Amino acid sequence: MSNITVTHAESGLVRATVLRSERVTPHMQRLTFGGGDLERFRFRGFDQWFRLAVPVSDGTRFERLPDSFGLGGYLKYLTLPKGTRPVIRNYTVRAYRAEPAELDVDFVVHGDAGVAGPWASAVEPGSPLAEVAFIDQGCGWTPRHHDGGPHDSVLLVGDESGLPAVAGILRDLPRDAGGHAVIELFDERDRQEVDAPEGIEVHWVTRSPGAAPGEAALPAVRGLPALEGRVAAFAVGESAVATGVRRHLVAERGVPKADVTFCGYWKRGGR
Repeated sequence: MSNITVTHAESGLVRATVLRSERVTPHMQRLTFGGGDLERFRFRGFDQWFRLAVPVSDGTRFERLPDSFGLGGYLKYLTLPKGTRPVIRNYTVRAYRAEPAELDVDFVVHGDAGVAGPWASAVEPGSPLAEVAFIDQGCGWTPRHHDGGPHDSVLLVGDESGLPAVAGILRDLPRDAGGHAVIELFDERDRQEVDAPEGIEVHWVTRSPGAAPGEAALPAVRGLPALEGRVAAFAVGESAVATGVRRHLVAERGVPKADVTFCGYWKRGGR
């Protein structure tokens, strides 16, 4: 489940290529994209996300991809020949720099599991597999209440897959913001430096080996002190993490459903 906002940006389909690749932590690969159409991309900050078309072979083609990814765009994507059709995955902007335009994206790497992670680990700048395309989908979260009024405190929760989104929000929050951020990892060595306002307490927690996502994050959220005033909440990552946080906030803390932005980025046991 999710109530993340989807914005069909005017930039449409953006082509780019891998410029650099860096393993920033043991399980996080950072790719820097540039070139192509990247100058048309409009950076909005916070948890800005996009549909990334990842090549699966040297024969992958991007020119027939749709310019948006609503129902019509998705159906058009499905009509593309499987032998040339890229894989589509959702990712968050980790950082953006202009002149020249460069876009950083962090990929969680679990060995050979999945498609995008192994590709990000192996891709070499300048190779045919370094070409990508993406469709900007805007920001899912905004630091405003559902009625448009300001919030008094912020609660951000994510697992390793939600780390880039939480880090982006922390970076772009007003510097006088207050509240908490809970980030769960499966390996404490994957911590990253985050640019949080002084009033945001960042809690790094690590789940046990083989444990279900949320094992550490959910108790940490339940153990937080009373949240101040009107809360703007954001919970993303594995499905149980996102829905578990939302359920707790609504049922036990009285936070209105509309003030909890949540999204299950992935599901344990899923493909």
